[in-house]
Amino acid sequence: MYTAYVLTEETREALLELYPPKYDKVVAEHITVDFGVPEGTPLPEGDWIKVIGEADSKDGLQALVVSVDGAYRRPDGKVYHITWSLDPEKYKPVDSNELIADYSNRWKLGLGVAIDAEAALLK
Repeated sequence: MYTAYVLTEETREALLELYPPKYDKVVAEHITVDFGVPEGTPLPEGDWIKVIGEADSKDGLQALVVSVDGAYRRPDGKVYHITWSLDPEKYKPVDSNELIADYSNRWKLGLGVAIDAEAALLK
């Protein structure tokens, strides 16, 4: 199980307009906070969520980099993100972690788009 912020449908649709998917499979659904948590884990309490950048592998993986309450690092040290689109023959959603791990080489800063998402515990 994992805690996450799930994009509202309105936010998802607006972001799809701003950041057109580049690859066949559109994921665009949530921002992971903590992975591998037990049932009953308290939900995250971020109030201010923004898309702050975009990453593209140029060969099949696209992700949006996100900040939560001004921080772009999750509790586990990885970067908050939304796996946006991918080529399922080459990538899985989890591969976004590696794509965005190194800011200097993999993603570019964006304008900072505030988004709505709901805290959830997912399987």
